[in-house]
Amino acid sequence: MIYNGLMLGTQRHRQRQRPLWIPASELPNAGHPFYTRLNQILDEEGFDVFAEGKCQRFYDKTMGRPGLPPGIYFRLLLIGYFEGLDAERAIAWRAADSLAIRQFLRIDLDEDVPDHSTISRTRRLIDLETHGEIFGWVLQLLARKGLLKGKTIGIDATTLEANAALRSIVRRDTGESYEEFLRRLAKAAGIETPTREQMAKLDRKRPKKGSNQEWMHPHDPEARITKMKDGRTHLAHKAEHAVDVETGAVVAVTVQPADEGDTTTMVETIVAAAEQMEKVAENPQAAEQVNAQGWEEVVADKGYHSNQAMVDLREVGLRSYVSEPDRGERRWSGKTAEQSAVYANRRRIKGKRGRALRRRRGEVLERSFAHLYETGGMRRTYLKGQDNIRKRLLIHASGLNLGLVMRVQMGVGTPRGMQGRPFFVFVWILAGQMVGVSHARCEAQHKFPLILLRIDATV
Repeated sequence: MIYNGLMLGTQRHRQRQRPLWIPASELPNAGHPFYTRLNQILDEEGFDVFAEGKCQRFYDKTMGRPGLPPGIYFRLLLIGYFEGLDAERAIAWRAADSLAIRQFLRIDLDEDVPDHSTISRTRRLIDLETHGEIFGWVLQLLARKGLLKGKTIGIDATTLEANAALRSIVRRDTGESYEEFLRRLAKAAGIETPTREQMAKLDRKRPKKGSNQEWMHPHDPEARITKMKDGRTHLAHKAEHAVDVETGAVVAVTVQPADEGDTTTMVETIVAAAEQMEKVAENPQAAEQVNAQGWEEVVADKGYHSNQAMVDLREVGLRSYVSEPDRGERRWSGKTAEQSAVYANRRRIKGKRGRALRRRRGEVLERSFAHLYETGGMRRTYLKGQDNIRKRLLIHASGLNLGLVMRVQMGVGTPRGMQGRPFFVFVWILAGQMVGVSHARCEAQHKFPLILLRIDATV
């Protein structure tokens, strides 16, 4: 048959009739080794039972449609960290697209994955304290595994770009927009119909034009105008970490106004870290592994150094190893307590232990920021309000802490860590079938990950 000069076959192309039912034995094993092992750890430690008990008061027994189970909800937020997803819409899409993540969430193929609006509503209904209790449960798991020492704490902060546009800010007193404010200034200067160039010229000469005391965002009042790490000016929030310097575990995360100084915000973060350690000590098995005296040392960069900060740390019984900025010659007339605290800190940071701790601080603190905000995808937030952001960050940090457990047991802390070792999964399956070594024996001796690494290195 010839059509428009092209030879076509005499038989029509027949559409393939797909079978209606597929035997379960023929379905591929879609599980990811990382997520499979992580689920085993969560099941062994009773995570779902704990989460349901803490979230029971947020669920009605008789009215409304079935809610999102707490175990699935918190696993979805963990997916945000492990897959580097910043928005809840992206988490829902990834869960619907991946069979491995479906298996991690315990959602069958004939079940619908929760929509992003369901995830968002569940986050709003479950309060901040419950998210903090989930974070504390992970810390207790770390303590029982020997991955939390509780002696030396490192403090540092970074800025997170807010979900608010700088051009949408309004005056705190009148509520007028930035453009309306400039037009009013132009009319006061005698320009009835100002152009954009004229308004820009008036704005260029005005001092302190981006003051947080005068301007705010109408939909996110807690966001502050600040300069980001790359030099750009944005509305932002400030996230501050408290990290166990010896192990790298994140023990506290706070979200505070971006325009407040480090010496001011440090107090809240240290208090949050102390409260978490008190909760960890309530578990007898965890209390045996951590320092019985609690936090004894604080390590921070020079942004946290001030006379009053050194005095406050001494009064609460913490030895400070805070880098001191070059302020030139100091005058201590009438400041005996401040002088003593500053000199003691200066003496400690110049010692051998002080230099080692400051090097270690730079490693573990910057690593936590890189994992949570760069590869973890939270440098730009898509949530409004400090409480909402902190809820997400607490579970994000829980994923980082769970990654420490996974690194001990599997040799990698994230699912993407296996990408550099293509032979990893094959050896994991082959060794389990041929050698017949049980998971419990491998975990107890910690030999299985080492064998995998050696085989992979030879390949």
